[in-house]
Amino acid sequence: MQLIKPVALALLLAPFATQAQTLLPDSQAVQQMRLDVYTLADDSMQGRETGTKGEQMAGAYIVGRFKAIGLTPRGDGTSYLNAFNFAAMPRTGPDNSLQLGRNKLKLGDDFYPMGYTANGQLLSRVARCRYGILAPEKDRNDFDGVDVKDHAACISISSPDGIHPHSAWLAHNDLRSRIDDAIKLGANAIIFYNDDPDKADDPPADFEMKLQPCSVPVVFLTKSGFAKLGQDGDPVVVHTDIIREEKTGHNVVGFINNNKPYTVVIGAHYDHLGFGGEGSLYRGEPAIHNGADDNASGVAVLMHLATDLQHMPSAKNNNYLFIAFSGEEKGLYGSNWWSKHPTLAIDSLNYASTWTWWGRLDSTNDVAINSIGTSPSWPGITKLKAGNLNIKTTEGGIGPSDHTSFYLQGVPAIHFFTGSEADYHKPTDDADKVNYPGMLRIARYIEATITTLNDSTKLAFTKTADSDTSKTPRFTVTLGVVPDYMYDGKGLRIDGVTEDKPAANAGLKTGDIVIKMGDHDVPDMMGYMKALGMFKKGDTAQVAVLRDGKEMKVEVHFK
Repeated sequence: MQLIKPVALALLLAPFATQAQTLLPDSQAVQQMRLDVYTLADDSMQGRETGTKGEQMAGAYIVGRFKAIGLTPRGDGTSYLNAFNFAAMPRTGPDNSLQLGRNKLKLGDDFYPMGYTANGQLLSRVARCRYGILAPEKDRNDFDGVDVKDHAACISISSPDGIHPHSAWLAHNDLRSRIDDAIKLGANAIIFYNDDPDKADDPPADFEMKLQPCSVPVVFLTKSGFAKLGQDGDPVVVHTDIIREEKTGHNVVGFINNNKPYTVVIGAHYDHLGFGGEGSLYRGEPAIHNGADDNASGVAVLMHLATDLQHMPSAKNNNYLFIAFSGEEKGLYGSNWWSKHPTLAIDSLNYASTWTWWGRLDSTNDVAINSIGTSPSWPGITKLKAGNLNIKTTEGGIGPSDHTSFYLQGVPAIHFFTGSEADYHKPTDDADKVNYPGMLRIARYIEATITTLNDSTKLAFTKTADSDTSKTPRFTVTLGVVPDYMYDGKGLRIDGVTEDKPAANAGLKTGDIVIKMGDHDVPDMMGYMKALGMFKKGDTAQVAVLRDGKEMKVEVHFK
């Protein structure tokens, strides 16, 4: 267990120190950032999952630090807090049951509710509808001759030629479309089953997939449950109970008002994964994910900059808005909310600078700056020599962090980070592994970029090549790897492998460079995503990788 050090505990219990009137010496700045990371990444914060007590505790700590630094509240009303609501991950309630004829099925063993399900309790009757495919263009109607109205439509999840990328029925493989067709014909429940396990995989038994519920109960029969499915007209009694909650998360927002026309947003997310669950790369019993590098380190740097920028004459030509976002790990919830419901007018924003994973600067001195294509002013900052850092850049404005929310609102936005590491999204991302002097080096670089851009003009905004989100690859399978985001060579270099996922099961290792998946070349990250989008669960693909400079091939099964 990671414990709060006595000095950190004293800081939490005692009033915060008064605002410093001069810049902190380097040694004190490092000590303060270390204290902030150890506090935010302590077990008592329970992993800072959005909408939990741990997030509230972390938010309260950041509010206290903002007050001590001297920032003006700029959240909701006169508060530092900026609330947003979100739908929590659904979970199975206590009242789920299914009876087929005289057979009472056992939850988990014989059946389970699917993410599409509505809550309901009803008496119905079996209506076998084969694959539930309604395809007039192919002269196929699996509902023809079946009395579906006020019946439970019983549907195989497979298709006439199975589930695979080259299926003639690929356009009709989507289960939600089959559900909607059955409901339109009057079905009052949907019962899926898998009678073709060699060509189709069972759907997930949990609710990791964020699916919109339909208007009727939807359940899946396992192999043992399918054996108990009766014939057309047999009675069905189904009760589905899924708990869908709305929770509230909080951004923390503070302001330095220099009475200038434009404001720079400086942001970092403070939420993490709680006890694991969705997003975790750890396989085992629930454990606190402290997220020291991701992203207590970024928040500590944010608070350091908030302290320094009040006392830097070379940075007085802008106002500064500091936002500690929550909900980033769940899908940029906090930054998305703020950018669409801003507490400061969007058209008054000069640019946004956000960051994650600042705690593991290593001997390569590599720092990535993403999204420099969002303004013609950004490339100039890569020439700065502050800290002797090795700067690598990407152009696109859309990425998996909070800068995306600002880019989509027409604000020039960049994102800094030092790359992923072996402890990413695992319980082992703890404060004792953080490189605190390295954090200060990056902070000094950020200060140099801010002063370089310190004039009274507003940065021009430019759209980047990835602005058409309709072209963004979508995929339903995962390889189970953490990409090395700092790698700029050909292919995708693996920076971590998740246990019991396709890559691990195929023998892929950290350091392998994926260059081809099936017939699809992988020249870079986008190529990897496009290739991954070509596969579905149940597919097998030959994946070519470079290991120690030599090409090798492995067979990957997407389960």
